[in-house]
Amino acid sequence: MTGSNPALARRSMRWRACLLAVIAVAAACGGDGDGEEGASGSGDDETTSTTETLGEPVMGGEITIGLEAETNSWLPGEGRFATGGYNVGLALYDPLMARGDDGQLRPYLAESMESNEDLTEWTMKLREGVTFHDGTPLTAEVVKTIFDEYLKADGAVTAGSLSYVTEARVDDPLIVTYVLSEGNAAFPDLLQGPIGWPFSVEAARAAGADAGSQPVGTGPFVFESWQRDSALVVTKNPSYWREGMPYLDQITFRPIPDEDSRILSLLAGDLAAMQSLRGSTIKQVIEAAETGAFTAYQFDGNESGASIMNVLVAPLDDVRIRKAIAHSSDSVSVAEVLGDDGLVEATTQWFSTDSPWWSQKVADAYPAYDPEAGAALVEDYVNDPERSDGKPVGAAPTIDYNCPPDPSLIEVSQLVQAQLQVVGIETTLKQVEQAAHIANAIGSPESDPPFKGDYIVNCWRIGDEDDPATTLGNAFGAVSSQPLNFTNFQTPELDALLAELATTNGFEERYAIVEEIGVLINENVPVAFGVGTATVIGTSDKVKNVAGWTFPDGSLGNGHPSSVGRWREVWLER
Repeated sequence: MTGSNPALARRSMRWRACLLAVIAVAAACGGDGDGEEGASGSGDDETTSTTETLGEPVMGGEITIGLEAETNSWLPGEGRFATGGYNVGLALYDPLMARGDDGQLRPYLAESMESNEDLTEWTMKLREGVTFHDGTPLTAEVVKTIFDEYLKADGAVTAGSLSYVTEARVDDPLIVTYVLSEGNAAFPDLLQGPIGWPFSVEAARAAGADAGSQPVGTGPFVFESWQRDSALVVTKNPSYWREGMPYLDQITFRPIPDEDSRILSLLAGDLAAMQSLRGSTIKQVIEAAETGAFTAYQFDGNESGASIMNVLVAPLDDVRIRKAIAHSSDSVSVAEVLGDDGLVEATTQWFSTDSPWWSQKVADAYPAYDPEAGAALVEDYVNDPERSDGKPVGAAPTIDYNCPPDPSLIEVSQLVQAQLQVVGIETTLKQVEQAAHIANAIGSPESDPPFKGDYIVNCWRIGDEDDPATTLGNAFGAVSSQPLNFTNFQTPELDALLAELATTNGFEERYAIVEEIGVLINENVPVAFGVGTATVIGTSDKVKNVAGWTFPDGSLGNGHPSSVGRWREVWLER
């Protein structure tokens, strides 16, 4: 039997956030009845379950979870955390901030967060009595040291996102004030991810260069062992600050990059849970859930498949070629190859159609599928004696297209290659393991400019559930200091709009800025959009409460966006 669990299924969530001149994130934030909505994300969160009620949590037990990829390091500031890494990270660490089921950002490990009037100082109070796995206390001084020595360090993955944060100031043993060079209404968003995952400084210093393989957080589970590309084991934290949690005794996380192997391992009982962002796999999980032996926790939000283009590398430094690539892309065919057809829609921007940030004007500005228009642009480039790639007039432009060696992605790459051939672009396909794929997009701080990236075109996933100022600020921040600006697209006009967005309150005003940014992006095409990304966590029906995690006050969290589970409140029915 299959059915929808009312305690878990939250369909078509419209997330709302209040952005006030003075923001007290610790306080509840409700609508004022005037019909205006401000939102930081949206998604369809649906659970196909075999049970109608969860029952009481069961203590104990061990599970193994299959992840889509390995992570290079588990130390915030050093680790390049994709969705697989977030599943592990949120078992080892607690986030300072987290998002509720209504989309509102609230303190989690922090007790409160408040800003001054111009949004240039954010004061955070930490919870009292929280200790790291090594017994050392969480204090404001620890948070400051992490900020100074790890997160803002030269070459840190997180340094670019914190470029406008000048100081973490200790005001009290449990109070830290973040000082910003310019106001930013979305700053607390950063504290949901690795930037907001405190770790033991004493343990990190003792481990030195090996700190990334010996993580020590405050989270519900304690690091036990890590065999790279094979298994990472965590065990129950007996001193966890949330009394009675976690419920499980042990979790083994296994990176299984091959989609077929991962779903087969779940169906065979070798895994108790697995994650996927691949439509064909998601359909298999949903089909398995219909047998009554499995549960499919599906979430469709603002993420999308895409091709990111390095605008600092010829011929992608010419907008004619970038537009031609967008015109060549038949999203319907790509969706069919990925198995996403019937699950998600084609995308034209950073926000899905059920997000309040979605814009028809932005959609209209995106170069639609039109091979003839694409071929005309390529011909114009080919016949230009000043063409940027230095090739002779008449020579076809060439690009490398990189993608991980997953069978479905190989098939997509071959389709992209054929579509580009139609418009006159010769394409060499390269298979790159996911860890290297991410590293190539980020690039090195030693390159000129820093973080230029080592790729031409990459298949990619873009988007998230964060505030638009965070999402777009990361994606299009200063090239030399923002590793997450993978495309390296940046203009003075865009810089000004991003700065205005960060310091503006009120949904209507911010929507207008987001729309203007979206039009500017689509006119310059650093990204060729594909189709939305459906996500799923598939589990044995014995695994309970993947979608029902809570805040310390008992309010519900935002479930499992991007197939990221919070495993502290999951239990194993026996």
